[in-house]
Amino acid sequence: MKHVDDLMDKTFCNKLRQDFLKDGYILFPKFIQKNEIEKINQRLVELINTKINDMPAKDVYYEDINNKDTLKQLQRLFEYDPLFYNMMFGSRFQKLASILLDDNVIGKNIQYFNKPPRIGKPTPPHQDGYYFMLTPNEAVTMWMALEDVNSENGCVRYVKGSHKYGIRSHGRTETLGFSQGITDYGCPNDLENEVFHPTQAGDLLVHHSLTIHRADGNKSNRSRKAMGFIYYAEKAQVDKTAHEEYAKNLASELSKQKKI
Repeated sequence: MKHVDDLMDKTFCNKLRQDFLKDGYILFPKFIQKNEIEKINQRLVELINTKINDMPAKDVYYEDINNKDTLKQLQRLFEYDPLFYNMMFGSRFQKLASILLDDNVIGKNIQYFNKPPRIGKPTPPHQDGYYFMLTPNEAVTMWMALEDVNSENGCVRYVKGSHKYGIRSHGRTETLGFSQGITDYGCPNDLENEVFHPTQAGDLLVHHSLTIHRADGNKSNRSRKAMGFIYYAEKAQVDKTAHEEYAKNLASELSKQKKI
């Protein structure tokens, strides 16, 4: 069983990295404890109730812009609350990212995700590295469950080993927050190697920026709340021009949604 205290053990860390390199993802059960989850959930409620109206549109996504109960994503939480800043930087999350990438890492984002009951849409198959635009494409995304998640309320699914084969072709989707999806997803290799591990609150999934993944929609009467962390390897260089163009297009898309 993996345990956060084992991050100080060199042999354990080497094994962790080898598993990550082989599969393109790892599951770290109980990365944080119940009392920490309770504190995070309480702070998220406070942030949503007091600060969300002052956050820019690029940091707040809804399934339905006209229904505030359909909140699906909050971006850059470290800018709005010191708790999330401390979770992002100089933390056990950052240390784990450094171990897996075998490099110093730069924290880029900490996010809140939800798929509202019955209407939470599926997340299309994609590779985060397509959005990151890095050379080399060395980064990790961490997904931490804030409540129990299974196939009914929106589980994350990985294609094991897919990080070894580079960026696949992506095209436009209708899913806000995941505007690009793999256009030829569903080949035998994808389907034969797709895996999912049911998660409990505090469990952490970590995947490489090139690992193909998707998530089910929420067909249940429960919510599906989680947090995401993004770390770039220090050696990874960003294509700034491409990023600026993507940000411009995203801002235009958000503006159109706001007018609906």
